[in-house]
Amino acid sequence: MQFSSSLLENAVNEFARFPGIGKKTALRMVLHLLKQEEAVTENFSEVIARMRREIKFCQRCHNVSDADICSVCANSLRNQRLICVVENLRDVIAIENTQQFSGTYHILGGVISPLDGVGPDQLQIASLVQRVQKEQTEELIFALSPNIQGDTTIYYIQKKIKGLNCRITTIARGIAFGGDLEYADELTLGRSLQNRMPVDKYISH
Repeated sequence: MQFSSSLLENAVNEFARFPGIGKKTALRMVLHLLKQEEAVTENFSEVIARMRREIKFCQRCHNVSDADICSVCANSLRNQRLICVVENLRDVIAIENTQQFSGTYHILGGVISPLDGVGPDQLQIASLVQRVQKEQTEELIFALSPNIQGDTTIYYIQKKIKGLNCRITTIARGIAFGGDLEYADELTLGRSLQNRMPVDKYISH
């Protein structure tokens, strides 16, 4: 792809860094910005810069937040003794869209995957165990994508909190094995949350 302007080319290359965005799509985005008023473009760049500069991660659940504690953890109307364990922020958004869950979350930041060089120490597992111990959690719901990596992570965490007075469940297999949680439709995901099952039963299948 040839460009008559190095400024244009640099902008296209930056947009093309986004997942799923090729050079043609990136070019359309840049050309769209060029058509806008200069103030609109400057506001766009400032919003992105401010987000990156000021955004925080919740000290309790590791969700993105504007403050040290996210809006979910700070909401007294939510069940603070119910924790839904997810892989990433996209999963939190997917579950929140179902409007079927009124507890809190804990974002692991990934799943155990030795082939990809991801071990337990690289995830937010230790802080989860501390939460369960400190907050007298009544139930831990695993909402990880149903695949080998997700099952391995569930099994590992289950062993770490063994002996604690906490019910351990996982979402029902309305989510197909090998699928990604974020791509499940809201109805299926909502029903999987409502029909969750004990982890012992899930792992044994």
